[in-house]
Amino acid sequence: MESEEYCRIAETYLDDVYRAVFCCCGNRENAEDAVQNAFLKLLRENEFKFNDDEHIKRWLITVALNECKNVWKSFWNRNKVSFDDLDTEPSYHDNIHEELIEALDKLPKNYRAVIHLYYYEEYSVKEIAAILGISESNVQVRLKRARDKMKVLIGEE
Repeated sequence: MESEEYCRIAETYLDDVYRAVFCCCGNRENAEDAVQNAFLKLLRENEFKFNDDEHIKRWLITVALNECKNVWKSFWNRNKVSFDDLDTEPSYHDNIHEELIEALDKLPKNYRAVIHLYYYEEYSVKEIAAILGISESNVQVRLKRARDKMKVLIGEE
């Protein structure tokens, strides 16, 4: 891949990929590692053939989410204790109410991921299923359960 093209892709999709992965990783350091590894894979692999920019974005999010899963499965992650709280949050393009972000943070990781991909990245259920490697019905169930939990957390009826 040419360096100009790689720079364009990085500038265009870095924030989107980071926000998607941050929802699953739960902390800045793991999210940054996962995103960095995804972009390194893109840089190192010359055999990838992408149809369009959306295909690149979807590929990067999928790879970064898989990297995040690898971090969660690692020995170090399972056997560590975190002493510092999360001090920064990803920046969203639109103004989201702080209560909504706090409620999202309280959701389980698998619910946060589908909510983020569906509402913020505007992927369809079919696309989310492909990205996460789960069935479309599982995505729909997770979306339903996440919405129900959000209603309880926010206090809406």
